[in-house]
Amino acid sequence: MNAIVALCHFCELHGPRTLFCTEVLHSPLPQGASSGDISGQNEQAEEEEGGIQMSSRIRSHSPAEGASADSSSPGPKKSDMCEASGCRSLAGGHPGYVSHDKETSIKYVSHQHPNHPQLFSIVRQACVRSLSCEVCPGREGPIFFGDEQHGFVFSHTFFIKDSLARGFQRWYSIITIMMDRIYLINSWPFLLGKIRGIIDELQGKALKVFEAEQYGCPQRAQRMNTAFTPFLHQRNGNAARSLTSLTNDENLWACLHTSFAWLLKACGSRLTEKLLEGAPTEDTLVQMEKLADLKEESEGWDGSEEEVKPSSQPDVVEGQELSKCSPETSLMPDCNSWNVAHRRLSVFRSLRHMRQVLGASAFRMLAWHVLMGNQVIWKARDTDLVQSAFDVLRTMLPVGCVRIIPYSDQYEEAYRCNFLGLSPHVQIPSHILSSEFAVLVEVRTATRSSLYPTLFDDEQSLNKYEFVVTSGSPVAADRVGPTILNKIEAALTNQNLSVDVVDQCLVCLKEEWMNKVKVLFKFTKVDSRPKEDTQKLLSILGAAEEDNVKLLKFWMTGLSKTYKSHLMSTVRSPTSSESRN
Repeated sequence: MNAIVALCHFCELHGPRTLFCTEVLHSPLPQGASSGDISGQNEQAEEEEGGIQMSSRIRSHSPAEGASADSSSPGPKKSDMCEASGCRSLAGGHPGYVSHDKETSIKYVSHQHPNHPQLFSIVRQACVRSLSCEVCPGREGPIFFGDEQHGFVFSHTFFIKDSLARGFQRWYSIITIMMDRIYLINSWPFLLGKIRGIIDELQGKALKVFEAEQYGCPQRAQRMNTAFTPFLHQRNGNAARSLTSLTNDENLWACLHTSFAWLLKACGSRLTEKLLEGAPTEDTLVQMEKLADLKEESEGWDGSEEEVKPSSQPDVVEGQELSKCSPETSLMPDCNSWNVAHRRLSVFRSLRHMRQVLGASAFRMLAWHVLMGNQVIWKARDTDLVQSAFDVLRTMLPVGCVRIIPYSDQYEEAYRCNFLGLSPHVQIPSHILSSEFAVLVEVRTATRSSLYPTLFDDEQSLNKYEFVVTSGSPVAADRVGPTILNKIEAALTNQNLSVDVVDQCLVCLKEEWMNKVKVLFKFTKVDSRPKEDTQKLLSILGAAEEDNVKLLKFWMTGLSKTYKSHLMSTVRSPTSSESRN
């Protein structure tokens, strides 16, 4: 992350001062350079190693160093006294700290001030603002400020106990400076938590030292018994104590370097940019809408004081079951991991695997009912098997068309779910068993040790089951079926295609037919065209067959609300303007 983290201090003699800062260097040696060619790399080595020699030249003329070295004023100065303790972190000859990140060839360099004059000015201005005008109420806490020219700053001010200071405490701040405002705002929760941890550790160490000093020599009573004198004269040169003295930690700056370097690396790794080509898919829009609905429901539950009455019916959300999908897993794409924590291992690994287990004819019947939107019922004792089957079958449908009840002790109507898992003892109504809009998969205990050839070493759990697929309207072998089903079966039977390639083919097929659904929706629902025109359109789309029409109508229910509202608004606007004319 291209940022600078700095520790600042409000000095009673000089005001805000920068004590310690860590920056990132992205300038490694050229690839063709040889380590033995020292003479041609001296200047480059100096610059790569953090610019220690260069930083000393900058600091000798820096306003942060107080009086210049060639000043001839006799006697000790306030600036010299402060530079030797409270306003300096590293000694004059200290080389600073450098950490190497071998993975990215990045170096994290820590010293008192940035080496580059422009960075020095930016950090200096941010330090002054963080300890003067840009503070939150109470003078302790986080705040954000900045502009495009001088960078944006996350600042967290805090107090450190000091028995010799005015008010028994000194004022510090930890600031993070970068030019990317959006990135810094998005990193606010992360930075706040980690910087707060660093501050708590510093305050804890300082509090122990403060209590020990107060126990040995209470300053409050001594000050009250002392005759009134000017404050700075009373301190007699102790106005600025070093942070290492306040915390009694000689390795303080090395620890801060480690903490700041880790903070820069971790904050830069937690957020990554992702290139999205084209408009978001319908599945993405539907997932975003579902997450927004879940968030509103959870906020409503948190704010409600009424007791929630238990319901005998399972809670169902389109595309996922609410009781099985935690907030963390619901953020995953397609929410495909909604039951991973509850399942030992996926029983069905892919559509190809399920086709091999069920057989070609049984799988075709099952897939046909899935694509048509008919209710798919699985009866089994093994809940993991049922959930695994639903995870595989749902990949053939758009997210908005999926409504799952993974397991229930009673039959649920088709309007509530199109994927239903039942225990073996549940009685299914006779009209459902004979209906052409439902398919039943019964998982029975096998009478033989092996009902089909073992394809994988870990298929022993499937060898003990027998799968019986029945429906009131069985699919004839010579039936053409929807076009997408034929293409899916062609991909599954092609052994030259790996499982990952088949998955990508499935994504492309769904996108192709969702585009046809969008055209049909606009043509029929928005433009209200006659049936004759609709038939012509279906012929042009290559979906004039009965099964294809049924599929398009069912998939139309999976369109996102965002797309529908956007389409209605864009279509109505020119109509209204024409009516005015």
